[in-house]
Amino acid sequence: MSNTENYIGTPWGIILCVDYYRDEKINGRIYHRYQTEPIRIGGMLEAVFEIDAFFNRLGYPFPGTESHYFIKHEKTQRIKMTRKLSDEEMLKNNGEQGTFIIRVEQRLLKMIDGALDGRDIKEDAEEEN
Repeated sequence: MSNTENYIGTPWGIILCVDYYRDEKINGRIYHRYQTEPIRIGGMLEAVFEIDAFFNRLGYPFPGTESHYFIKHEKTQRIKMTRKLSDEEMLKNNGEQGTFIIRVEQRLLKMIDGALDGRDIKEDAEEEN
């Protein structure tokens, strides 16, 4: 096993374990080093919300645009998090259908606003022409 298989590489690295995939729907688990129990997800949108909330608590990576929120919420403060899992412990978790190591460098939330307000990206492109 090479060294790259033994580490996540960043304090904000995430393991996404996909246990079920059918008809473009997934179920799975998210792991990060600051919690021993997995975050269970019932779809990609839920995964995005959970990962975004994790980064908000961690305070990094900082969103590249002004904050946009999918649902009503109270402002969260950055929390000093204590490491609870080593990279090796995190990497022991595998999904039945697939396992992904996610290393996020930037968050650009503005890109998905059009999809959330019911507008189709194709419609937006046609309006610009």
